[in-house]
Amino acid sequence: MTQQIESIEAIASNYDVIVFDQWGVLHNGSTPYPDAIAAVDALELPLAVLSNSGKRSKPNAARITAMGFSANAFDYVMTSGEALWRDVERGTIKAKKFFAIERAIGDAATWAVGLNIELVNDPKDAGAILLMGLPDGSRLSNWTPQLDTWKAEGLPMFCSNPDRQSPRAGGLVISPGAIAFAYQNMGGDTTFYGKPHQPVFRALEDIFGAVRYLMVGDSMEHDIVGAQGAGWDSLLIEGGIYVDRFLGANGNQVIAGIAAETSCAPPTYRIKELR
Repeated sequence: MTQQIESIEAIASNYDVIVFDQWGVLHNGSTPYPDAIAAVDALELPLAVLSNSGKRSKPNAARITAMGFSANAFDYVMTSGEALWRDVERGTIKAKKFFAIERAIGDAATWAVGLNIELVNDPKDAGAILLMGLPDGSRLSNWTPQLDTWKAEGLPMFCSNPDRQSPRAGGLVISPGAIAFAYQNMGGDTTFYGKPHQPVFRALEDIFGAVRYLMVGDSMEHDIVGAQGAGWDSLLIEGGIYVDRFLGANGNQVIAGIAAETSCAPPTYRIKELR
């Protein structure tokens, strides 16, 4: 059974490295959660961030610092966007022309700095789709005609954020993973970067060389499944994407239901929010 805890500091001595998801754990996309900064500052061991963000490590580290976390709080920030950039840079991905889908204009151009690729304005000129973010207000239904076209043209899709939804200050919004899974389900050639896929977990293990890892996340499908695949312990934050399901409910029953839905074993621990 998942153990409920009141403070992450109470279990910190069991681990060599603690790894945090971003959205739903450290912040809601706009502001840090009330006790998150103090909780991180109280920990006296190596810390990392592992985020399904389409952007590279450096801008994500800057975002975290801008929200009030110490610039030295985390020893490393690893993102799915960073992992994809590295594969393009070393030639693992052969495409040279990408049609990019981004949350804000310029995100893809910033991401692509240092790569020998071209970002094109028309999918007909592309060799692949780069899915790294969604404009605010996106709905899955809005993308169906484009997905049909890309599938007909045989364009592979590289998704650097497998999350289907993410918490924001105003509630949950769909994330790039929702589009990518729809493309995969219609038979489109889809490659995912980020949790729960193991390369990003192994990349952190290569950096730290430690043995005992704890993954702190709010998604059973991504954070907890990925941690279990890597042999790490896990701590589920109840106040992230599942906040409505935990409200006024039996916590372990909620976890059992989500575990059944996601083919995931229960996490090692659970906590209402990071503190």
